[in-house]
Amino acid sequence: MTRRRLGVILFVIILGCIASLYWAMSHVHLYMSSEVIQVEQPKINDELARSTVEGSSARRLQLIQQQLMARTSLQNIIEKYDIYANLDALKASEKITLLRQSVSINGVAAAREGFADDGTISVLTITAQMEQAQLARDVAHEFAEQTRALMTAQRRDQTEQTLAFFQQQEQVVIDNMAALEAELETYRRENDLSVEGGVEFRLSEVAQLNEAILELDREIISSELARTQIDRTARASTVAREERTLDGQLETLTEQRSLLDQRRAALRETIQGSPETQRALADFDRRMEQLRNQLEAIAGRRNQAQVGFNLEVGLQGERLTTIEEAQVPDYPITMSKKKRAIMGAVAATGLAFVIAWLLELRRPVIRSARQMKRETGVMPVVSIPELAPKYQSSKWRKAREKRRAAGKAGRAARLARQT
Repeated sequence: MTRRRLGVILFVIILGCIASLYWAMSHVHLYMSSEVIQVEQPKINDELARSTVEGSSARRLQLIQQQLMARTSLQNIIEKYDIYANLDALKASEKITLLRQSVSINGVAAAREGFADDGTISVLTITAQMEQAQLARDVAHEFAEQTRALMTAQRRDQTEQTLAFFQQQEQVVIDNMAALEAELETYRRENDLSVEGGVEFRLSEVAQLNEAILELDREIISSELARTQIDRTARASTVAREERTLDGQLETLTEQRSLLDQRRAALRETIQGSPETQRALADFDRRMEQLRNQLEAIAGRRNQAQVGFNLEVGLQGERLTTIEEAQVPDYPITMSKKKRAIMGAVAATGLAFVIAWLLELRRPVIRSARQMKRETGVMPVVSIPELAPKYQSSKWRKAREKRRAAGKAGRAARLARQT
């Protein structure tokens, strides 16, 4: 069969080799470069100084990846490195799609602590595939730089916004307290309430005044008793001196008692005022206490937000560190042109023999005694090979065709008689 179809086989092999060479030479190699980034945990324990950045690192990195793969970001990278400059027929959207397919960002989850998965990423790998080795390295490094910058900016913005929110809330509470104090002062002035403090405070002050007045009364009684016990038999000057001393003490104690009594009376008048006034003052006290509690709670949260902001500004929180920088690849990741040409030649050879076999099936001719017995069940007595002269005339070829036709007719007749 190979000798009979040698021309077809050689033609298909030569044509296939030419096509495989063209296919190998027209193929463009792809180079791959990767940069590995490690997600470092905060340097300070969260129990000592907690950051205000919430959410897992996987979710934050997913948001960053969406920002990197956005149309505007990819368009800027294409313009910066002049990617796909040789493909003028491509539109801008097609170039963006190609770049999005050529860059991949993969994260490796950190080891679990127990059975809970906190969504922490330990390693982030950024891979770029380009037609040029240097371009693949530059693109991978550019995506890594933007990832680190976006991560830092995202954490800092979040902590800054948290701190600004609590500072604003604290200022709002302080303004409310100042407004309430002004309202209370206006109410006191309108209702002629000169005594400051709440009802409980005034009651406690009245109790203290009562104790002080009682003590003064005791001292007055003691002074009066001492005056009655002066020795009148002594000299007149001595008696007069002792009387003047005791009279001065009584006068001082009496004045003090009078002042304390006036203060006690004023307090009692304020306490015995109208129930509406008492309820209004109690309401002012309650509202002021609520504002103080709010201010204390907000101040505590504001301090925590300030600590978180200081951590991010000082780069003490979670951050991204390059542990393996992108390098210029030495070899392409695609198959070499030589291998492609060899594969094409092997495929062309196989196709040539398949075509030759199909041509043989298309014209089934009995060419040997064994084939005759297998096909018809009749064993020929004599097998005469075809002896063709070196130079055959057209008349000889016509005679040969007639003999072949007669032989076929005879074989067909014999087959018919046998059946």
